[in-house]
Amino acid sequence: MDFGLSFYLAGAEIGLAAAALLLLLVTAWGGQRAARLVTIISVAALVGATAFTAAVMNNGAGLAQTEAFFGLYRLDTFAGFAKLLIYVSTIACLIVTPRYFERRGIYRGEYAVLMLFNAVGMGMMVSAVDLMTLYIGLELSSLSSYVLASFARNDMRSAEAGLKYFVLGALASGILLYGMSLVYGFTGNTSYAGIRAALTGELGTGALFGVVFVLAGLAFKVSAVPFHMWTPDVYEGAPTPVTTFFASAPKIAAVAVLARMTLYAFGEQLFGWQQIVVFAALASIVVGALGAIGQESLKRVLAYSSINNVGFLLIGLATGTPAGASAMLTYLVIYAAMTIGSFVALLMLTDDDGVPLSTFADIAGLAGTKPALAWCILLLMFSLAGIPPLFGFWAKFVVFQAAVQADLVALAAIGIAASVIGAFYYIKFVKVMFFDAPAGAEATRHVARSPAAHWAVLVIATLFISPLGFLLTPWLGAWSNQAAVSLFTLA
Repeated sequence: MDFGLSFYLAGAEIGLAAAALLLLLVTAWGGQRAARLVTIISVAALVGATAFTAAVMNNGAGLAQTEAFFGLYRLDTFAGFAKLLIYVSTIACLIVTPRYFERRGIYRGEYAVLMLFNAVGMGMMVSAVDLMTLYIGLELSSLSSYVLASFARNDMRSAEAGLKYFVLGALASGILLYGMSLVYGFTGNTSYAGIRAALTGELGTGALFGVVFVLAGLAFKVSAVPFHMWTPDVYEGAPTPVTTFFASAPKIAAVAVLARMTLYAFGEQLFGWQQIVVFAALASIVVGALGAIGQESLKRVLAYSSINNVGFLLIGLATGTPAGASAMLTYLVIYAAMTIGSFVALLMLTDDDGVPLSTFADIAGLAGTKPALAWCILLLMFSLAGIPPLFGFWAKFVVFQAAVQADLVALAAIGIAASVIGAFYYIKFVKVMFFDAPAGAEATRHVARSPAAHWAVLVIATLFISPLGFLLTPWLGAWSNQAAVSLFTLA
């Protein structure tokens, strides 16, 4: 094995890990005074990792099935696709962080360091082609996520969110580890290629249980029904910048891991796992749509929206075809822009005292006081609902098209019907902002002026999901197709 090539392929993770360790020392010596500097350097490190990954992909090293560290790690086009999306999402989340924590007096450099370690873990997860690498990356990402959820130590809701996430996350990790042990026991391999070779022919009962437990553990990470119960509580209790991060980068990584596990490691047993994914997709779409209807908290509504969107992502995965995987990746890119834009908009909804406007009653009549912000939210909500000509419509269209091509017509039909149900609570945002008048104490509250960094992220996300986004469809489709093909290419 060429160690030089291995270290080169893992250069993004090595660079981010080195930056995180150095910044940890800076934070220890500088304290809160160094928090903004640490955040800026962290963003620079992530930009460097993004540029490095893009350069490796452009040079063609990722187009070949290049494995590193004795087959534990692979940098292919699929991994590069996921990493670029993860790093860009993490950068966006870090950019909108400072103002929120500064106003609350809890801005510390450890926040950015935890984000870097999380990015390292997510990068390992999407490049893992062995169960050992997967679990190490997953735990590195999860442990930093637990701390991030409870970062606002003086806020009881944040502490509660962190504790819930830790307890349920530990349970999911145990389920996943038990499934991995069963898969290893019945296949004799921890490498994805070895598992795939061993799971040819009829699937035994023991191996089937292993597959089910692995999928259950990963379903928790993507917050798919019936393992979604933590999502609304954690999203509501965690600080809003952390919620923005949870809804984007870790979810992208988890979906990528689930795709590589099912389509590559379990690829010979399509009918063994397809029914599970179909059920999770339908249940997530329905529960996400119905669960949000009665919510008044804006963050809980978007939490159920996240669950709903996972269902649409799983429709593409359920096809088990390169076209379905490509559609899923296209949806993932558009979903990241819509989600980050939506949560950044919530982050900007604070009054002059810094108190967040967290319910529908708080944003009544927003179009009259902050028309630009209200119109951005309108476009984001309509895009999440899949209303043309916004880019969110294209995301759902390609997923349903792939399902129909794979003869999953019933799944596509139910998904389309559930999209109509989900549109209700997205349109509720518009109705409240544009047609309701503020009542009582809310009539005297004013939305505070937002920093330029927030506006920059929100405007970029809004332009991306606007009809202008359709100009990117040829490039995005070609890139998604390449990533999907590499996922199905055996080493």
